[in-house]
This record gives sequence, structure tokens and C-alpha cells, in this order.
Amino acid sequence: MASNNGKLLIIGFGPGAFEHITERARQAIAESEVIIGYNTYVDLIRGLLTDQEIVRTGMTEEVSRAQEAIRQAEMGKKVAVISSGDSGVYGMAGLVYEVLIEKKWNPATGVEVEVIPGISAINSCASLLGAPVMHDACTISLSDHLTPWEQIAKRVEAAASADFIIALYNPRSGRRTRQIVETQRILLKYRSPDTPVGLVKSAYRDREQVIVTTLGAMLEHDIGMLTTVIIGNSTTFFYEGLIITPRGYKRKYTLDTTVQALRPHERLRTEAEPWSLNAQEEDWESEEETSEQQYEQAAAVAVAVEPEPRTVLHPASLALEALERLTEKGIVSGGKLLSASQPAHVARTTTSIFELAVSPGIANKKFSALQMMQIAELVGESGEIEYTPHHQIIIRVETEDPSSVVSWLKAENLLVFPIGDVAQVKACDFCNLEKDEAIPVAEQLNRTVGGLKTPKELKIGINGCGMACYGAVLEDIGIVYRRGAYDLFLGGKTIGRNAHAAQPVAEGISAEEIVPVMERIFKEYTEKGHPNERFHKFFKRVGQVAGFTYQDVHAPVEVDAACGD
Repeated sequence: MASNNGKLLIIGFGPGAFEHITERARQAIAESEVIIGYNTYVDLIRGLLTDQEIVRTGMTEEVSRAQEAIRQAEMGKKVAVISSGDSGVYGMAGLVYEVLIEKKWNPATGVEVEVIPGISAINSCASLLGAPVMHDACTISLSDHLTPWEQIAKRVEAAASADFIIALYNPRSGRRTRQIVETQRILLKYRSPDTPVGLVKSAYRDREQVIVTTLGAMLEHDIGMLTTVIIGNSTTFFYEGLIITPRGYKRKYTLDTTVQALRPHERLRTEAEPWSLNAQEEDWESEEETSEQQYEQAAAVAVAVEPEPRTVLHPASLALEALERLTEKGIVSGGKLLSASQPAHVARTTTSIFELAVSPGIANKKFSALQMMQIAELVGESGEIEYTPHHQIIIRVETEDPSSVVSWLKAENLLVFPIGDVAQVKACDFCNLEKDEAIPVAEQLNRTVGGLKTPKELKIGINGCGMACYGAVLEDIGIVYRRGAYDLFLGGKTIGRNAHAAQPVAEGISAEEIVPVMERIFKEYTEKGHPNERFHKFFKRVGQVAGFTYQDVHAPVEVDAACGD
């Protein structure tokens, strides 16, 4: 039965160049009434847009894009959800289906869905490098925002050991810098440092960059979120600046003669491919036949000297029994014979990296020299210390016992904060602690909501006087102490082309009331906010939070930012 609802067109438009957008993708964009996509993606297809309604969002707002697309389609509209590359490869197709399934979508009666394929990065980047992906290959995203790093590392190890050609997506970002380093370390366990590697940034776009290098030297070059890294297998080679992987037929094909040694009908014979499973099975059958004959001869001798009846075991059973006994004695590990001096295989353990933020206090911004030395000693050579502009530092330390790290830091009179989608209370230094009237409220607010889980990272700024020099009014929620009471601001946005200050929603809230008011706002946001929905968008969507009403502000001037966000 045809649907009376709208239609979702989930479009992959390839690397971005118009000539690499499929005809069906062009038609789908033209017939759509609404275009929904990440800011950069909308800019890339701007030349194909006419009078469609445009819904643009930031990089990490995929869920809200999918939800909005479905909402508009359910209103009877044709909605295009756009992704670069292929929409089914780290694109929007799967997420749209997930949201539909969550809503108990019925394909027969609900909105119609069409997934339109595009050229994925592994294909577009490979074409600029030569022919590196000519044999078995895999793609691995190094972003551990949604997938645990331990799982990603296992995939890298498995692909490296199996000699796959590997395409790495999302290899590095401003905050994720260690993942590509760790990936190189794992790969070098299985591949030569001379293994060909291609680094392609912005394939078929204005700022395209193609670098041919090696596995050992690849980190000497700039690698970012727009880079796709293609790593060859054991047969991949360089030629005149290109990367080539053979198809794997060298033992069947002769490349320097016009007449092939094997005729077409001979190439598929088992004897022409000794590496194949069929050939190995024939070897096993031959070995079994020989074993059977040897066993029969041995059994005949045994019967001659031992007339009493006994149970006769198949050679395979005898082998298994022997293997079990050797394993019990530690002589065999994993089916392989160990020498007398060789230790049994010990399972590898993975050390977790614990990430957290620390500060000397909500109002106090001064780390002591002793505290800095103690933090450095805790982190050690294998960890990291990262400065942030929020009077905190982020530390990353290898440990299997995070609670002991937290306890140790607290014992050194440091405040400890989780990282991610949590409430973060940011206060000024209260004029070097001289204007200290609002400090108790800031500390109480941090104890009440600081570090608690939120739909998206929530920044609560507090200023100790009307100058608001710390920029509290630019945060998601701003609190300004003025004339013995507190003014409240909601829905600020500090970055992006539509950055704006928060709306003033209340003046003169007493010290006794400001924290309970914040608790009500926090409760509504955490209970009603969509996953990954920023507070300013939540405030606009619901229209009212804890009794405070959203007001439309004038449209900001659109700036074509070079970074696309």
C-alpha cells in the first residue's frame, strides 16, 4: 500500500565535486522540499539548491538531524538528508532507520524511505593515489566518541594481522590526537615501516591534498578529520608516485607475455591454485588416507601380539587426546608445540586510559607548584596534560583503578570533573577573590549539578559582578551577581556563524532562590532534551523552561566561515 505520508531521501553525494554526484542524487535534491544536513555539506551542494527550505546543524548533531527529517516527512514533505561520500558508510542512513525503528515505523504505512548511494571516501581517495584498493580491504573509523577505543584497537589489530588493505576514517581531530599514533603502533607489529600509505585530504574539493608516504613516516605529515588514510597490504608497492596493489593473480598470469601459460579453462583447476581451500582439503584427505593405512597396519600388528579384545580409537581421537594431555602439562599452547624454555602464551591485557578535568577550585584559579608537580608525577610519561581555556586542565592517565586516581587528586585539594556531556560550572575569579559575595552560590551550584549527565555538554557561567567580564552571558546558562542578587540568562551560543548572547530572562533572584531555580531548569533539560540537543536549541524548541519564556532574536549575519562551521 502506498504511503500517504512524505518521503525521506537519504542522499550520499560523494566527495563533493559536482561531476561526482550521481544523476539520481541530483534528481533527489531537486525534487526535495526540505534539505537537512551538516553546515559544510549544505555549502558543498549549494549550487544544486533552488527554493528548498534548508535546515543546517553542527557536526555532532546527527540525532537531531534525523529526528527533524522524520518530523518533516511525517508532515507530508519530501525531505533530503544529505551526507558526503555514501550515506550508508558512516553516514546518516543507519541513524535515520534507528530513529524510525524507535518510533515503531511501518514501511507499509509510514513515511517512504529511499537510500541513494554515493562514492565513499575509500573509493574517491583511492582513485587519486593510483590503485591501492585492489584486494580485500576494510574501513575503520578511529573516532571513539561512539565506539570504545578498546573495540577499535581490536579491529585495527585484526585487520593488520589478516593483511587487509585498510582505510582509516576520522583519523584525528583537535581533541583526538593519540588514536592515530596508537594505530600506527599496532600496524607496525604486523607490517613493514616501508608499507605504502596514502593521505588524502578533501578529495575532489578546492583544498585537495594528496600525500604518498610510508607507514613509518606517515605521522610526520598533517592528518586531520578531513583526511582519509589508506594503508597498503604486504604486496602493495610504489611506482612513479602512485600506490599499486596487485590483484593477487601473479601465479596465474604472466604480465610480460601476450600468451598466457595457463589457458582460461585451466586457471580454475585445483593444481593451478595450491593456495586454495580445495587444494588444502585434497591434501587433508590424502593425509587421512595415509593415516588410515598406517593405523590398519599398526592395528594388525597389535592384534597379532595382543589377542584380547580392546577399544580401537580413530587417529584423530588419539591426536586430540594427546593434545589435551600436552596442554594440561603446559607443553602445548594454542595448538602449537612449545620448546622447554618457551613460556606458555599469556593473554594480553589492555590498559584503560582515564580522562578527567581538574582545577584548584570553582573560584580559585591558581594551581600551586606542588600541585602541578604532583599531577605530572601521576600522569607520568605515558599520560597527557592538556590546558583548556576554562581554568581547568584535562589529564589522561593509564590506569585500571580510576577511583584511586580521583581519591588521590581530591586528597591534594583539587576539584575533579568528568569529561563529556555533563554540566560544567564555570565561574570567574571574583576579582582575585576580593568580590567574594557570590562564591558560596557558585560552589553550592557545582555541588548540586556539576558533573551530572546532560543531553549535550552544558556550560553554566557565573560572574561575581555586573561587569560580567568572564563572559557568563555567552554560555548556555549565565548567572550574574549584581546589587546583592542574581540576574539569569538562558540560551547563549559561544561559537559558530550564529553565535549569540543568552537571553536575559530574570533579574534580582535572591541567593536562596537561584540554586533551586537552576535545579528546575536542569531537571527539565535532562528529562525533555533530545540526545545531542544543545541547550539553546532545546530552549527554542520547547518555548518555556522552568517558567522562563523563549523570545525570538533577530537573525544573525551569515558569515561564510573558512572552516565551514
